[in-house]
Amino acid sequence: MSAAQVVVAEGVRADHALLTKVARGEFERLGVDGTVAVAAGAAGVRDRLAAGTPTVVLPGPSAAVRALMTRGGAHTPATVWYDIEVTGPAAVAPGAAHLYGRGVWGLVWAIRHAVLRLRHPAPRIAYGPGAEQYGELRLPAAADGPHPVAVLLHGGFWRSIWGADLMDALAIDLAARGFAAWNLEYRRPDRFGWAATVSDVAAGVAALSDVDADLDLDRVAVLGHSAGGQLALRVAADHGQVALAVPLAGVLDLAGGDGRGIGTGAVTAALGGPRYEVPEIYASSDPMARVPIGVPQLVVQGADDDLDLIDFNRRYVAAARAAGDDVQYVEEPGDHFAVIDPAAPLWHATAEALATTLKVT
Repeated sequence: MSAAQVVVAEGVRADHALLTKVARGEFERLGVDGTVAVAAGAAGVRDRLAAGTPTVVLPGPSAAVRALMTRGGAHTPATVWYDIEVTGPAAVAPGAAHLYGRGVWGLVWAIRHAVLRLRHPAPRIAYGPGAEQYGELRLPAAADGPHPVAVLLHGGFWRSIWGADLMDALAIDLAARGFAAWNLEYRRPDRFGWAATVSDVAAGVAALSDVDADLDLDRVAVLGHSAGGQLALRVAADHGQVALAVPLAGVLDLAGGDGRGIGTGAVTAALGGPRYEVPEIYASSDPMARVPIGVPQLVVQGADDDLDLIDFNRRYVAAARAAGDDVQYVEEPGDHFAVIDPAAPLWHATAEALATTLKVT
């Protein structure tokens, strides 16, 4: 795969020169030749759709252009439709995807998703009836199993604008390292409530028992990034099917996150209120309140990340060790996304520790 494209429909409220700069940077990072073009009307967008070419379309407000999102057929490739603004999820044709609400920077993730999902396709397996209740499974190239499993839980402050595509690159890297990578999507609390999020993660991990693949369910690691780090520790504490919990730049002090208002009140919004109004939810969900969780842990934090996250992780590790948990701690140079960047030295250190702990050769 050597080409990709971004198609910007007329009416998109963004500076086209800036979009082009962002897109070219990601094309270079992914090693593809890419183009950015403005398309006039629905016909202009439709004419640029080409099967087999990773394509990101910014549809804008035109009803005629947006109608193309649901049309399948030979002229609609596995396109990623990306709305810069917060629109809510939209229906798309089979094989396509819809991302929204991440601003100009979100174009990076849309391009990445478009390219990686065609380079390294993965079957989507439902674990529930909802549109967001699925996992994508990537298996190692080696046929011999059983394979150790890496369950991936994306972050994004538990908000629906962020999805499982954030973990695409990590899933691909882990499969190359000998893991069966199970990248979970789950319902987020801003649309479905906190209980739905917690139950989905538990159901997604439990669904491994029903997956038609040769998996070693005695070697299951749950890796969660940012808000997903909290979810990884929660599911490890609640269920016995986890051999190792790996929070990556995790939000590991919910009471502290509520009190400090991190993520513009993300903790308070996700859990349904401040800690003094719903103390029982914090008691069951806050990693600080759950120690010891009784599961080995590998806690990873970038030294160049948000200072509150560094504080949360250091204090969590101290509390977990004091309570008797087996905790490895890795803190090395890197920002909030270095922990899920296969090219980052911090991820290499994490992957080596993960392989050593689960005895993956």
